[in-house]
Amino acid sequence: MASRKPLVLNAGQIQQLQAGDTLAAPLAGAQEVSLTNDDVGSHVPGQVVYLDTNDGVKKAQANTSATAYAFAFASTTVSNGVAGVYATDGILSLTTGQWDSVMGSSGGLTAGTIYYLSAATAGLGTATAPSAAGQYVVRLGIALSTTELSIGIRDPILL
Repeated sequence: MASRKPLVLNAGQIQQLQAGDTLAAPLAGAQEVSLTNDDVGSHVPGQVVYLDTNDGVKKAQANTSATAYAFAFASTTVSNGVAGVYATDGILSLTTGQWDSVMGSSGGLTAGTIYYLSAATAGLGTATAPSAAGQYVVRLGIALSTTELSIGIRDPILL
């Protein structure tokens, strides 16, 4: 079988990949958007938010349909009324301490564990899915390690 080389753009010209050149894969990480925090307080890294009616975001919570449609995680601390960075997809990397504060854990995330939106506290996640009638099960993602979460937000399921 013949050896084939991919076509690439070089200075606006299409050519074969040259000897010694390589193709770079996209960087791993989270897909991020800039949104305005419409909550009264700050959003801290890892807190879960939903899109509100003012084209901003507020802390999501799995206790009512109005707040259960999780959209993203705060990537940095975002003050009230300020536009900040929120991760919507990909892999979100935070410190174990940051994950502990938003997932109610100790030592960071647990690899292989699926995390859900909390019904008890706005903005937080939990390793235990809500189970009471009237609450919503909202999958947030799966932990890859103690510091990395593969974001996989799903639509709410009413119990």
